[in-house]
Amino acid sequence: MAESGTSGENLLFLTDEQLRKGIEAMFFAYRGFTADPDRILAEMSYGRAHHRALHFINRSNGTTVNNLLAVLGVTKQSLNRVLRTLIADGLVESRIGQRDRRERHLFLTENGAALERQLSEAQRARMRAAYRSAGPDAVAGFRRVLEAMMDDASRAQYLALKESKS
Repeated sequence: MAESGTSGENLLFLTDEQLRKGIEAMFFAYRGFTADPDRILAEMSYGRAHHRALHFINRSNGTTVNNLLAVLGVTKQSLNRVLRTLIADGLVESRIGQRDRRERHLFLTENGAALERQLSEAQRARMRAAYRSAGPDAVAGFRRVLEAMMDDASRAQYLALKESKS
């Protein structure tokens, strides 16, 4: 994070203090970004893992459990615990694959889609306001910084998702 008045060139030589401020800004921004969904999820005894599953199932309706495992980077046991709850509560439907009967394809139900919209709308509103406040150059720079922070495998997954919905 650049101090006001520094040029882009000086960003290559950030001090530890500037980096600390950037790290702290990320912590506080993440807390704000997750606050509204966390409140909604808490009322249902759900957590962020449920939110992430709903988000990525919505993003790629019909995705397989194995694809979701790869995107979320969690253990099969952890994901199965989340999916069992979402399926039992009527938010996600699991269907056996038509080509490969060993695969389970995941779909949001009408109620699941409504919850996902409610959760993501709170985050979209927060991001929309921040983007408008920061301006298009800052938004593009922010996206580049986030992409640069990803490891190679995560960046490849992110770019594949980005391209699939372009």
